[in-house]
Amino acid sequence: MFIALGISFHVLAEGKKLYTENEFLDTFGAKSKERVLQVLGEPERKEMSVKPTNASSVIGRPAVDKSNPNKRVNIEMWYYANLVKSDEKNTWKQTELTIMDGKVYNIGFFNSR
Repeated sequence: MFIALGISFHVLAEGKKLYTENEFLDTFGAKSKERVLQVLGEPERKEMSVKPTNASSVIGRPAVDKSNPNKRVNIEMWYYANLVKSDEKNTWKQTELTIMDGKVYNIGFFNSR
């Protein structure tokens, strides 16, 4: 019985791939969110970006595309934990993917948040 438990634990531990920073950037940079879901599965947490009502006055320029003022840009932040190695012994505690209109636009690695 102990052998069976040990084997099942070993299989679960191998199921989660750890990436180096460059591997992760190459694998997921500018890819579709469908591809990310296919490889990594659902993120631990998702957040939606919301444009403040006074964004134009804060940044000092119009925040609306004049050629298509009704166009809505969807921006999501997806968070995964302990997925990317920062060095041989440690992993980043959190990886953030910023997805804009269905594609990965930004990737960040964090230890404190």
